Amino acid sequence: MNEVTFTEVEIKFLCSNEICRIATCSNDLPHVTPVSYIFDKGKFYFATDYNTLKYNNLKKNNRISLVVDTSENNRNTAVVIRGTTSFIHKGRKFEILYNRFREKFDWVKKDPWKQGEAPFIEVISNTKVSWGF
Repeated sequence: MNEVTFTEVEIKFLCSNEICRIATCSNDLPHVTPVSYIFDKGKFYFATDYNTLKYNNLKKNNRISLVVDTSENNRNTAVVIRGTTSFIHKGRKFEILYNRFREKFDWVKKDPWKQGEAPFIEVISNTKVSWGF
């Protein structure tokens, strides 16, 4: 599948939010959870612990759905994607992401971790639907 492209208004929306909901699945059982994310160059990134259901589901099945949405002034705005994931456990890319997460999210400063203790998940979007723009 091809990566999707995002409009300028969608990029601005995605960069101005910090929580999304992700859906993973294993053995025909869906699992939805909110996560803090960063959107960069068309890709989404979030962190998770190794002992979570989302990590274990993605290990078995790297397909994911993700939604970023708001409802302000009775106006619903959303970007919904389906995509594939990969893990970033350590290395330069991990360091760059970790520093960006630490700058953006206070919870990272309060509960820091090191390479190999919790991975980042990279999400490549394969399909996209948006509304409210």
